[in-house]
Amino acid sequence: MPARLMIPARDMPPMIGTSGNVGGFGIAQEISMMDVFQQNLMDGDGGGPQLHPLDMAGNPSESELARLRDDDFDSNKSGSDNHEGPTSGDDLQDERRKKKRYHRHTQHQIQEMEAFFKEFPHPDDKQRKELGRQLGLEPLQVKFWFQNKRTQMKTQHERHENTQLRTENEKLRADNMRYREALNSASCPNCGGPTAIGEMSFDEHHLRLENARLREEIDRISAIAARYVGKPIGNYPPLSSPVPPRPLDLGFGSFSGQSGVGGDVYGCGDLFRSITAPTEAEKPIIIELAVAAMEELIRMAQVGEPMWTMGLDGTSSVLNEDEYIRAFARGITTNPTGFKREASRETGVIIMNHINLVEILMDVSQWSTIFSSIVSRAMTLEVLSTGVAGNYNGALQVVTAEFQVPSPLVPTREVHFVRYCKQHSDGTWAVVDVSLDTLRPNPAVRCRRKPSGCLIQEMPNGYSRVTWLEHVEVDHRGVHNLYRQLVGSGHAFGAKRWVATLDRQCERLASAMATHISSGDVGVITSPEGRKSMMKLAERMVISFCAGVSASTAHTWTTLSGTGADDVRVMTRKSVDDPGRPPGIVLCAATSFWLPVSPKQVFDFLRDENSRSEWDILSNGGIVQEMAHIANGRDTGNCVSLLRVNSANSSQSNMLILQESCTDATGSFVVYAPVDIVAMNVVLNGGDPDYVALLPSGFSILPGGSSMQSGGEVASDGSLLTVAFQILVDSVPTAKLSLGSVATVNNLIACTVERIRASLSPENN
Repeated sequence: MPARLMIPARDMPPMIGTSGNVGGFGIAQEISMMDVFQQNLMDGDGGGPQLHPLDMAGNPSESELARLRDDDFDSNKSGSDNHEGPTSGDDLQDERRKKKRYHRHTQHQIQEMEAFFKEFPHPDDKQRKELGRQLGLEPLQVKFWFQNKRTQMKTQHERHENTQLRTENEKLRADNMRYREALNSASCPNCGGPTAIGEMSFDEHHLRLENARLREEIDRISAIAARYVGKPIGNYPPLSSPVPPRPLDLGFGSFSGQSGVGGDVYGCGDLFRSITAPTEAEKPIIIELAVAAMEELIRMAQVGEPMWTMGLDGTSSVLNEDEYIRAFARGITTNPTGFKREASRETGVIIMNHINLVEILMDVSQWSTIFSSIVSRAMTLEVLSTGVAGNYNGALQVVTAEFQVPSPLVPTREVHFVRYCKQHSDGTWAVVDVSLDTLRPNPAVRCRRKPSGCLIQEMPNGYSRVTWLEHVEVDHRGVHNLYRQLVGSGHAFGAKRWVATLDRQCERLASAMATHISSGDVGVITSPEGRKSMMKLAERMVISFCAGVSASTAHTWTTLSGTGADDVRVMTRKSVDDPGRPPGIVLCAATSFWLPVSPKQVFDFLRDENSRSEWDILSNGGIVQEMAHIANGRDTGNCVSLLRVNSANSSQSNMLILQESCTDATGSFVVYAPVDIVAMNVVLNGGDPDYVALLPSGFSILPGGSSMQSGGEVASDGSLLTVAFQILVDSVPTAKLSLGSVATVNNLIACTVERIRASLSPENN
């Protein structure tokens, strides 16, 4: 229909005069009537809306519409009856009498037609006749009622649309005014002047732009100078001088923190403080780097000899560096001077769905929790892409992470990298990491992550086949001689450790979600709520232990000197407003040493409650009994236990110990913490474990290592054992730490080490 000027019905003047005649139409009303008339002609079946002239006078009530429709019907009938001849005076009087009779629709008739209108707004002849028969109406009356009803509904709908459009128009007008005001008061981000050049002279605008360019040039030169001089120049924020170790405030004075083998020696921690989210100019480079890294990961994970050769142990894969350099001549990154290459590949079958594995790897929080023994902390700087089709296919994340070994003698590795996830045509998922330090050279970088990650293939029954690749270039300086062989071989941070940890943690998750638990063994916790709460508490305990025992910068521990034992690291921190840790001053002592026995023998000795009295000084020689336990996998050593110490001292008769022991091919843990009996009852009943205060202590056991024998020979078989204690020395966080407390903890760990050595010496076995 051609566009015409439309006047809403509510703005039209009444068209019925006092005498009942239609009049007073203007040009606009005539145009509007033409639109209505044309619309009536377009309802093809004859049942479309035909606007009765009386219906255009305002918005009459339902009863008035019924009266007018009946009047019109009677008039039509009278007119049709008298067309054959002249009308006499009596006939005219009868006709006037007929016109005065009103046939209004009853309430029942209106309700029935309303209900029928909801389902059939355009009834055909048959439906009109049937409805008229049921209601006692002529089909023509029914037809007029439906026509007027459709017209009324259309008018109401148009009125509602007009109201909405008017509201939206007013909102857009207000937004337009607000944006105009904002533009008038905005300033140029480059020169600082008004955004509209016309508001200032051309020379002033040119000078402002030149000033901004010179400021950027000064910042760039300052950054380059700071990189070579070793200290920042001007106000260049990303580079900062290393933070000196903090002194510990003791009761009689203070000891300055020594430069231990932690990260402070080589500026560890500066990387996390200096790195910021990528700029818009860097994002295309990051995407290109991620795509290239994905291609290299696929090739490195699927290729065999001569790229990968069999190791001396007959199980591990060793990278042929010459073949790698030849195959990737135009590598993504170059090997920095003094850095060593670590490359390893491992394949395993994991008891977890492939989609769930991808979700864990792409969620930094879940990833750092599952690999808490390897990842001390991690943070997502920016998400460049969330993926497509509702999954992580194509997801890109910029991440910083810190990798650790559970010993204070091995420096942590801080890495800034991009993580890219992609689903390939054969259904295989791949997740790759590659360092981004080439974008922003930083002297604090001591580890560069070349394309590393894993391929995940779906297997039947909810299993997944995982091929893991670890490829890094790292500075080995700062690693203690005791761990140099383990780290240099790539086993400390290698692919085998990642796969073994993932396999053990997936078994642990499957145990936590198990619903049908056999109660045949004594002490087995069968309540699903109690199992989940207890395992969640044990998980937090192990994470706290790993973070406290390593050289991580994730905590605020300060290494002390002057303890009288160079091989024991003592650290302290204040606990305030932490519901999972008792308030006060917490002291931690940790040491690592070599034992000439196998890791399995050490693990079985330390986790067995029957042999606990041989090394646990705090149990005072009491009998330790297991009250409850939860199995966490195929190996019987993977278990969460609740122990009771029946000591001769009556004050400790109700002492409970929560312990988790876990082991795999690359290492083992035995972590424990004293717990309150009331709090544990709440946990066993499915209560929230986050409010149970814990101070975890325990052991980490790693295979291999080396030690000098009395004859000067180097022994490489055995175990590397790390012992760590966390003890609350004062319940007041603001109290001063006394030297006596430091000496007490130092003696405690020294006596524990001596007892373990004596119990596990070859002469006693």
